[in-house]
Amino acid sequence: MLNFIVLLAYFVAAVLFIAGLKGMSSPVTARKGIIWAGVGMVAATVFTFFAPDIHGFGNYLLISIALAIGGYLAWVTAKKVAMTDMPQMVALYNGMGGGSAGAIAAVYLLAAQRNLVETGQGAVYQGMGVDVAFLALLGGMIGSVAFSGSMIAWAKLDGRMSRNSLVPAQQIVNIIVFAAMVLAAIWVFFSGGVLPIFVFFALALLFGVFMAVPIGGADMPVVISLFNALTGLAVGFKGYVLANPALIIAGTVVGAAGMLLTHLMAKAMNRPITNVLFSGFGTGDAGGGEGPEGEMRDVGAEDAGYMMAYAERVIIVPGYGMAVAQAQHKIWELVQLLQDRGVEVKFAIHPVAGRMPGHMNVLLAEAGVPYDLIFDMDEVNEEFKMTDVAVVIGANDVVNPAAKTDESSPIYGMPILNVDEAENVLVIKRGRGAGFSGVENSLFFAENTRMVFGDGAQVANKMVAAVKEL
Repeated sequence: MLNFIVLLAYFVAAVLFIAGLKGMSSPVTARKGIIWAGVGMVAATVFTFFAPDIHGFGNYLLISIALAIGGYLAWVTAKKVAMTDMPQMVALYNGMGGGSAGAIAAVYLLAAQRNLVETGQGAVYQGMGVDVAFLALLGGMIGSVAFSGSMIAWAKLDGRMSRNSLVPAQQIVNIIVFAAMVLAAIWVFFSGGVLPIFVFFALALLFGVFMAVPIGGADMPVVISLFNALTGLAVGFKGYVLANPALIIAGTVVGAAGMLLTHLMAKAMNRPITNVLFSGFGTGDAGGGEGPEGEMRDVGAEDAGYMMAYAERVIIVPGYGMAVAQAQHKIWELVQLLQDRGVEVKFAIHPVAGRMPGHMNVLLAEAGVPYDLIFDMDEVNEEFKMTDVAVVIGANDVVNPAAKTDESSPIYGMPILNVDEAENVLVIKRGRGAGFSGVENSLFFAENTRMVFGDGAQVANKMVAAVKEL
């Protein structure tokens, strides 16, 4: 009877996971979706304490201590983290999930090794069963790769590691390490030694590092999504090893959703995932591009404010620079003033804007921007040609016309927001640099573009003051 209740609780938790994921697909229901998924996770965790003792599961004291420490640290760090650091936190916590799956695999493989010594059997697959041994190795490999890769992503996003880091003969090294990792997995599968297990996990962790090192900053949203998918798959495989339906369902759902999101983001960049992983785009080796001609023309923040105040239609395109400047609140104040003057204002969001999926949507929601003012690229792109003023704050590649016109550019073919088609373009930018990806933006040199140099929040504040004076 108790086992039935536990399985029923797992089923309810699975339904809540799926409902939560569905809710997160829209900004309107995202908060409810997170709550539903959280309730499902709490239910699954609590009822696991009442599950039958499978594979030695039963050290409730250590489990409770780990839950208390992990829960407390997560609560404190999540409350304190700045919005600019949210991508780092997502990468870090995602890596922890992969690391947990890898650790579970290591524990079970080492336990199987002890059983082999006691029973006299000669191979891991004989002691664990072919299916369990295979999934333990596969889940351990994927989880370890996701863990170390996510740590590199965190280090790059946090500025602790240069985004231009490359290993000499990077792809050859990756192939060699991957092949060695697979051979080590076969070694573990057909042997009973402890050494093969340690070699296997060391190579898996090393491959995760080498896999993430060549990824440039411009591709980080896609890579974070990919590692999230890998973590989900690893958790699903560990669910099979542990005979835990909740982990199987949750891991499968996360893995499938992460893979779909990764595919959609790569599609939004018009690049296959292999190109994202192996091209080194954004590391300084991207190269290419004829380079824009002409010179940047700047305008004062006050004049830019007047230009928007007398416009009929304005579209604002936010990017990571807005997050760094924490300008979203001032931008929303500016929008409200413009609306009071009868100006139609919309926000345009590119699928890979920011440093993680949905980063700009989260920033605007934090500032209180209504969801009906926020539009995806496909919804708003045709409206730029009818727009009086397009305002770009902190975005670069997602508005670069070279993606449409320069076949030698590394971003050629990438769908962009058609900001260049607006009658006037205002670009709020701290300096004259090329941006995080290192690709020069021809929009900044266009005839209809005026640069508004300065900190995003300070520039927005001056714009607000200018509109208020009218």
